[in-house]
Amino acid sequence: MSNPLVQAFFVGRAVAEVVNERLEVALTDALSDLGRFDAEAREQLRQFTDEVLERANRAAEAANGGQATTGGGQASSESVDLQADIDELRAEIALLRTELQHYRRASA
Repeated sequence: MSNPLVQAFFVGRAVAEVVNERLEVALTDALSDLGRFDAEAREQLRQFTDEVLERANRAAEAANGGQATTGGGQASSESVDLQADIDELRAEIALLRTELQHYRRASA
């Protein structure tokens, strides 16, 4: 490469490719961390809600002299399945990585 203009073109192209790859990794890591934080926050909120309802039910039973209250039960089918949420987020991250790779190949 004796022509400095051609050399500058190839150096610029290589810089753009490296920056693009590192940006892709940083973006997927950030999205992964965000997904993990969201899942943890939802789980903590669910646990907090469960504890509050449990204490409220115990207090109501104690106030009624041990009589059972009706309609205050918690449905276990409504509880959030944390592992399913994590698996779903991982699948979305994998899909995003695939799409980014397709975009990178198409733009190269």
